[in-house]
Amino acid sequence: MELPVAVLIHNEMAGLKGVEGALHQISDLGYYVLQYSFGDNIHRVLLPIQETALILKEPEEIVEEPMEVER
Repeated sequence: MELPVAVLIHNEMAGLKGVEGALHQISDLGYYVLQYSFGDNIHRVLLPIQETALILKEPEEIVEEPMEVER
């Protein structure tokens, strides 16, 4: 995955529910480095990976063939 990538950000602590933003980096220290609009400005924030859900803004292509899951 090439960064930055457009995402929808969910983080209860920050009050973010599906906020559009961009993932810029995944820190080795357990944080996402994200950028999103807050008011009239764009801010870069660090959010903990364990408390943050990211959804890629662009949906995946539909796969016609069944996928095998290796166990």
